[in-house]
Amino acid sequence: MDVTDVSTAYAFDNDSGHAVEQHRCLSAAYDPVTFTRLAGTGVGAGWSCLEVGAGGSGVAQWLAARVAPTGTVLATDIKPHHIASAPGLTVLQHDVVHDPLPHAEFDLVHARLVLQHLPEREAVLRKLVRTLKPGGWMQIDEFDISYGPVLLAPDVRAANLYATFLAAKEKAFSMAGGNGTWGRRAAASMVAAGLVDVDPVPAVFPWRAGSPGLELLIHHTHHLRDRLIAAGMTDGELAEVRAVMRDPGFRASSCVVYSVQGRRPA
Repeated sequence: MDVTDVSTAYAFDNDSGHAVEQHRCLSAAYDPVTFTRLAGTGVGAGWSCLEVGAGGSGVAQWLAARVAPTGTVLATDIKPHHIASAPGLTVLQHDVVHDPLPHAEFDLVHARLVLQHLPEREAVLRKLVRTLKPGGWMQIDEFDISYGPVLLAPDVRAANLYATFLAAKEKAFSMAGGNGTWGRRAAASMVAAGLVDVDPVPAVFPWRAGSPGLELLIHHTHHLRDRLIAAGMTDGELAEVRAVMRDPGFRASSCVVYSVQGRRPA
């Protein structure tokens, strides 16, 4: 990718050679939170579910197993070729911003780390609310990447470099039309869109070398390399911050993950 083109479009490309590792790291880091919260809705046999921006399909596969044998899952993505087939799972190439969705069709709608990347996120949220049956559940899982302090680092330079990397990543998302802090506002947006019983649950995790969340950030230094360079970092700094995140003595807090549930009024 030419760095002159990085100011527009979704930051993570499913056609990239980095996509498989992106999906693996996301699943390892955040599936436990997502699955625990989804299970709390009571999702089970016979439910009709929509998984938006399914990516590597891990959540869609989990839902398909939960709603079997009589339920259905529709998994959508603008580039859906990483979504594996499963009984009861339908895969649809779909642009959630521009393409239509059925009204009052689903018992459960889920999207993880999708809306924060869309400038049209509030309109898309309202669109997704309309797809719910009366009484149906929505779960939105999003980050606030402005939080994620260093707790221990080899030295002051290492700590400062890690903070510089996080700031560059937030800037890269913003340049692409995203909002890396939207997670903290997701609950209020869901209330404004007409949902009730809205329940935001924040989570943070301790990170050390080898933690799935840090492995995801190391992966981002490659996957988002052009965007991070455009945001002011150098290849030398990216190599150095990878070494910092692999240092056995490094400790940090994760960003905040907000898992927000709500229901369409019955």
